[in-house]
Amino acid sequence: MNVYEAIKKRRTIRRYEQKEIPVGILEKLVDAARLAPSGANFQPWEFIIVNEKDMVDKVFPTLAWAGYLGKEGPPPEGKRPVSYIVVLINKEIKAPTPLRDVGAAVENILLAAVEEGIGTCWIGSVNRKKLAEILEVPPTHEIDCVVALGYPAEKSVVEEMRNSIKYWRDENGIMHVPKRKLKDILHYNKYQKKT
Repeated sequence: MNVYEAIKKRRTIRRYEQKEIPVGILEKLVDAARLAPSGANFQPWEFIIVNEKDMVDKVFPTLAWAGYLGKEGPPPEGKRPVSYIVVLINKEIKAPTPLRDVGAAVENILLAAVEEGIGTCWIGSVNRKKLAEILEVPPTHEIDCVVALGYPAEKSVVEEMRNSIKYWRDENGIMHVPKRKLKDILHYNKYQKKT
């Protein structure tokens, strides 16, 4: 699979098989993150792999899932993530662009996971205080986001955006995710008002 194919194949997955991800693969995903571009090469990121069952269970309630789906959003028991990568920003590193740096690092995780057949959900809605307590994160670091991981137990497809950005699950359990059309976001040489 080439990079563009991985980009097109990558979809957010919120239902997972209960099959353990080998530690070597989790480390490979963090290594992919480590190789991301970083403003002035400050690399303010650090990562916590959470893969022990009792710790995975403690992380789950600190996360909010799929707000558009309401009570159907969170994965049910038996379909929850089997691992997480918690993304930290080291505040002692005075990076000029920490949020952009972390965004690039997380995208590398997501794309490397596609190649390994692993589903991911990039979660920014986190009870950071509670999660920091659970993971014993020092005050010199802040939790930016969490990447939930597992082998997919659902399918997600891209839909052409019509009147709404809201994703939805059909009667077969397939997630439908609206995306803006290329022609609606692309400009050549200068901004061109869309009609």
